[in-house]
Amino acid sequence: MSSTTSTRTRILQVAAQLVGDSPDGDISTRAVCEAAQVGAPALYRHFGDKEGLLSAVVDHGFEQYLATKREREASADPVEDLRRGWDSHVEFAVRNPNLYRLMHSPAMRTPPAAALESHRILTRDLERAAAQGRIRVAPELAAQMVMSATVGVALMLVARPATFDDPGLSRRVRDAVHASILTPDSDPDPGAGEEAEVPSAAARLSALLRQAQGAGLSTAEAALMKEWLDRVANAGPEG
Repeated sequence: MSSTTSTRTRILQVAAQLVGDSPDGDISTRAVCEAAQVGAPALYRHFGDKEGLLSAVVDHGFEQYLATKREREASADPVEDLRRGWDSHVEFAVRNPNLYRLMHSPAMRTPPAAALESHRILTRDLERAAAQGRIRVAPELAAQMVMSATVGVALMLVARPATFDDPGLSRRVRDAVHASILTPDSDPDPGAGEEAEVPSAAARLSALLRQAQGAGLSTAEAALMKEWLDRVANAGPEG
């Protein structure tokens, strides 16, 4: 390992430890430099500024979590994969509250790479579900709905554990959100019926079109077709 790599790794490890030990998850660059036994110029040379350092800390901490998702083989049931994905996301947040709050802090002007990759993995599972005709809306919108709800629940559990103390809260919200985006066959909803078939069919065709890489259409034609299908899918029964 080169001295440059060694210095960067040492700073990153020290910063991650300080974030985890901090009462509120905040750290100072001075404390990091003192603990890592480096000067401020070295820290700024490797990470640019404090935000760059914190973004690297988040990516470093989430690497282990994302590694399990990357290595996980997709099952034959994408809906079950979605459930497991939600649960593992929330479990990670509860085990690493400071890191999780930091990841979703409004002060982070640029989303950490870990957050973007987590969203891509979720969208991939939703695209598989859409290809099976198992979701009501386009995968991109479904991913936004699921991620918003997952992050909201996780943040409440780590930021206000005394208020949000129901051990079944995450599962209840998960099932409610999934019921709103899944088709009746995969997650029965007494309020849904034949009127949900058109949006689901549009979402499925859009997903299949992506998998087939345009299915003989030009790039422009495929993009236009996807736009129309996603519009139908996202309009819902009352659209």
